[in-house]
Amino acid sequence: MSDHATVPASAQQQIDTSVPHSARIWNYWLGGKDHYPVDEQAGDAYSAVFPGIVTVARSSRAFLGRTISYLVGEAGIRQFLDVGTGLPTEDNTHEVAQRLAPEARIVYVDHDPLVLAHARALLTSTPEGATAYIDADLADPDRILSTAAQTLDLSRPTALILSNILGHITDHDQARTVVTRLMDGLPSGSHLVVNDGSRGVDADYEQAQDSYNDSGAIPYLLRTVDQITAFFDGLELLDPGVVSVPLWRPDTTAPTPRPIGEHGGLARKP
Repeated sequence: MSDHATVPASAQQQIDTSVPHSARIWNYWLGGKDHYPVDEQAGDAYSAVFPGIVTVARSSRAFLGRTISYLVGEAGIRQFLDVGTGLPTEDNTHEVAQRLAPEARIVYVDHDPLVLAHARALLTSTPEGATAYIDADLADPDRILSTAAQTLDLSRPTALILSNILGHITDHDQARTVVTRLMDGLPSGSHLVVNDGSRGVDADYEQAQDSYNDSGAIPYLLRTVDQITAFFDGLELLDPGVVSVPLWRPDTTAPTPRPIGEHGGLARKP
């Protein structure tokens, strides 16, 4: 890891540094410091098969920023439940939201000792707003909702963010059930943001991910666009729907981006 000193010894004892971990590899691709040699090796092996993975990681981050900007600026959302937070890098959810609305309140959720060790980096807030961190598993939506209610007023519209996390629930029906249960706990006017790796765009990406899944690391499932779209069933999808993330309301001053194997969308609960 690039900076062991920031991780308490008790947390280091819980971290398996012999097996690559997706959050740490993602951090490596994003240019962060919170990873170990095993993660760098896995990340390099992955990018040797699919060099575009760094573009996927950074495009995912940019998509998240654009959706949060919309939610704050146009939808008037002031509460965010970010499940599967991952390791802090630049432009975390609370940073984007509170730049636009200092009173925004954000709850992060993850279930990883390294992320927990870095929770203090996430638990910074404007005086007007709030941030909190929940150590919970995505597969336990009831616990997530009940604990988030200590910081968020879940009778008010809230944005649920599931960014590159649903692929870790490899059973599609179970993943849909988790999304439904979380959204059932939020009121009308709430929003859902989902983006995940997708099949059907880049065969090299699919080959690299399949090899990673066979390596003994925690698997991550690339889904079809139709499967990702199904997470929004019963909600009102906003234009342009579920698309490759660089094509979701891109910066009009930049050249037209090309599609990549990462799809996402934003929807409102009626």
